[in-house]
Amino acid sequence: MEHVAPPAWVMLAYLISGVFFILALRGLSSPATSQQGNRFGMAGMLIAVVTTLVTHEVASLPEILGAIAIGGGIGWVTARKIAMTDMPQLVAAFHSLVGMAAVLVAAAAFLNPVAFGIAGEDGLINPVSRVEMGLGIAIGAITFSGSVIAFLKLAGKMSGAPILLPLRHVINLGTLAAILGLIGYFTVDQSPWIFWTVTALAFLIGFLLIIPIGGADMPVVVSMLNSYSGWAAAAMGFTLHNTAMIITGALVGSSGAILSYIMCKAMNRSFISVIAGGFGAEAAVSSGEAKEQRPWKRGSAEDAAYMMQQAESVIIVPGYGMAVAQAQHILREMADVLKKQGVSVKYAIHPVAGRMPGHMNVLLAEASVPYDEVFELEDINSEFAQADVAFIIGANDVVNPAAKTDKTSPIYGMPVFDVDKAKTVFFVKRSMGGVGYAGVDNDVFYMDQTMMLLADAKKMCEDIVKALQH
Repeated sequence: MEHVAPPAWVMLAYLISGVFFILALRGLSSPATSQQGNRFGMAGMLIAVVTTLVTHEVASLPEILGAIAIGGGIGWVTARKIAMTDMPQLVAAFHSLVGMAAVLVAAAAFLNPVAFGIAGEDGLINPVSRVEMGLGIAIGAITFSGSVIAFLKLAGKMSGAPILLPLRHVINLGTLAAILGLIGYFTVDQSPWIFWTVTALAFLIGFLLIIPIGGADMPVVVSMLNSYSGWAAAAMGFTLHNTAMIITGALVGSSGAILSYIMCKAMNRSFISVIAGGFGAEAAVSSGEAKEQRPWKRGSAEDAAYMMQQAESVIIVPGYGMAVAQAQHILREMADVLKKQGVSVKYAIHPVAGRMPGHMNVLLAEASVPYDEVFELEDINSEFAQADVAFIIGANDVVNPAAKTDKTSPIYGMPVFDVDKAKTVFFVKRSMGGVGYAGVDNDVFYMDQTMMLLADAKKMCEDIVKALQH
């Protein structure tokens, strides 16, 4: 069965849809334009879906519209109810759904190639389509199982520490080689055992690639899985002869890969080692407990309010603890009070603060923090030496000097904020009992200029605001 080229207007509609997706990515590059970017993305997807439904014969349009309504309803309810603290694991869960969708489409095409227009006159799948199908189902399965592990780690249902299996590099490379070899063999032999073996091995390697990656690298994993989901969609777009899927998948795949590379570079991580499943991870990782009991100083909201009122400059370093406490709104209120009293306030955002790329930027934008007060690591790190106060709220690994000094640390080599150079450091933390997501004790807790503010981040900021106002 030969594939018939679609009419010119269909190609034009898909092209317009692709342009909207490009505009969406451009808009999402900045918090100031992110809402407009989302609107462009929604418009592009609407054009693509309507065009596909109009130009394809469907068994039951009411059933398809019903499925769209159910899926859209679930998405709408989820978006309305999901807490910002759960956004990283939600993104990982969505990636797993994209991966599974690619697997199911590939399986359907394998079981009924005539319906998908990829079979020759002899009823066998075209060799080129077999390659596309094999790559699609492999990448989709890896995305699904890898995203499941990422979800479990981000949700705290699995340890955030690297889980290092013996001979993991040999196992991973051998499994990947077997998958590629079987896909190549699939082009000359359409036996079902080959197809399902590739599927099973791809599910397995997804687990094996993500398990060794520690919590400090999890934002890169989320970005990387986003890229995988895009490539899976693009591969299936070729199988389905759907231009919109090819364009969308390629955009998502390439942008996710570029973002992953940028984040690896910002963290001084090897891009290849991360996507290869923590290839650079060492067996000596922290147990998650503090190394020793050392003297530290406890401060109060009144201490913090007084010192920040006397300061000329305050740099705020937010982290996942701020998200957990939903403290972004009261934090902005605290900053507003300080600014009215003549204090310069800036926010320092680390590339991997939180649990996904841009997590802190989204939270601060939600709290209406002015964009010109938010700075990336490379733009503000040199200013800590002149800062009167570094106010760390819920961050840990991104301010940990062990990244610069301890070669056995899982975060060694990752650029961190030089908060130890500030004149005074206030560290908002629930208790002294725990350590960061990467499981590493932090020398900043015990510095002479550090005061630990042990409390819920939102409650502590509320108390500081009260003290500032009185």
